[in-house]
Amino acid sequence: MGFLLIAYWIGMLVLLLVGLIKLIAAAVQQKPYKPGLKILLVGIVLLVIGAGACAAMIGGLSIG
Repeated sequence: MGFLLIAYWIGMLVLLLVGLIKLIAAAVQQKPYKPGLKILLVGIVLLVIGAGACAAMIGGLSIG
């Protein structure tokens, strides 16, 4: 379980960084920035879901 948790957070962080880099690069080159924005949005959604799950586990809430 610990490995999956670490892999989840590393994957989410990579998505956020790649999305941000693609967004900045597209803005500088005046190209469409929609692909970078989609990747960034997926990273943010994963961040919210992961943080909510961690808060539920720490708080002892039962989901389901």
